[in-house]
Amino acid sequence: MLNLNHKNVHNYFKLNGYHLNAKDLCRVGYSFIKEGDAYEQSIGEFFLDWFDEKEYIEMTTSGTTGLPKLVRLEKKAMIYSALATGDFFGLRPGNRALLCLPTQFIAGKMMLVRSLILGLELDVVSPSLHPLELNKTVYDFAAMVPLQVQNSIDKLGAVRKLIIGGAKLDSSLEERLLPLKTEIYETYGMTETITHIAAKRLGDSVFSVLPNVKIAQDDRECLVINVSTISDGPIITNDLVELRNDHQFVFLGRIDNVINSGGVKLIPEQIEAKLIGKINDRFFVTGLPDTTLGEKLVLVIEGEKQDFPAGFFDVLGKYEKPKEIIFVSKFKENENGKLLRKPTLQS
Repeated sequence: MLNLNHKNVHNYFKLNGYHLNAKDLCRVGYSFIKEGDAYEQSIGEFFLDWFDEKEYIEMTTSGTTGLPKLVRLEKKAMIYSALATGDFFGLRPGNRALLCLPTQFIAGKMMLVRSLILGLELDVVSPSLHPLELNKTVYDFAAMVPLQVQNSIDKLGAVRKLIIGGAKLDSSLEERLLPLKTEIYETYGMTETITHIAAKRLGDSVFSVLPNVKIAQDDRECLVINVSTISDGPIITNDLVELRNDHQFVFLGRIDNVINSGGVKLIPEQIEAKLIGKINDRFFVTGLPDTTLGEKLVLVIEGEKQDFPAGFFDVLGKYEKPKEIIFVSKFKENENGKLLRKPTLQS
């Protein structure tokens, strides 16, 4: 029978090269909190939270799709999530893993949980934008955000299997990654689902769900997630999807971003995909109030003002062409480098 006691540490688990049990990790946690750098203090706090008597941990969501909020995650659910990831990606005891994400957020916390539960040999480095800069080790498994990946392309040969999350992977970066030998996956998930519940191999458009995950659509055509090991009820998202079957979907965009322009519904993410590679600076499209259309589609570009030649936007459909172009000196983003559209517009 599967033992879901969160105080059990896999015999193969290592932290920075050392075999450590629960008591050892609590001592390490105290040491990190007292003497460590900021990222180590966060790890120390997690160890003390994980090995205490409570059956849950509390954490704050990143706030990328709304206001940050306090959520309570059951430790058994986190263990089930770790097991599902291990099954999906073929992780084995003794595999070497790299933690280079901040452990204030769920993705970093789950790298610790996976290592404890699956018996991974985990190395921890500062969650910088250049996590492999000084690396001399080959890792079986690592997780990064797109900005870290972008700054590590020439060193990704040191990672056999890489998952990317925290922000959407744009197609220009994806093209640069495709020739690499590293197995690279884009993941889909959120704090409420205890990190990813689906992933797709680089170059594919279809996400496949992890074990024990069931998916459906609501009447808005948004994704509904059922994972009995994580949540008692369905998790309703604001993500528009196209269901391919009962375990695969294509992500279309967030319903919050949909622009209703003169009765025509436009999905910004689909328009942006057509412009990637044509505009060198970072950009996004959004809707602004308009007396005639209700909302007008605008293109927001990071950088200095520039002119575009006639026919530049011919790749777009009739209703997809921007009515206005706005230039912003610097986009607002969260700690993972994820673009914050509304705060950028407000600035």
